[in-house]
Amino acid sequence: MIEVTIGEGDRLDGALKAFKKKVIKAGILKDLRSKRHYLKPSEAKKLKSAAARRRKRKAARY
Repeated sequence: MIEVTIGEGDRLDGALKAFKKKVIKAGILKDLRSKRHYLKPSEAKKLKSAAARRRKRKAARY
């Protein structure tokens, strides 16, 4: 569970920014997006290899 404590003089905007940063760092949104639909293991393997190919091509450019 992610918690953000707000001090007496703190603004709500700062608390929301801190909360958003913690959620992104914890990978919660990424996990939710990946579990939105079932992905067959063969499809997951295909996507993973395609991403690896893209990374390899991008690294070869520089």
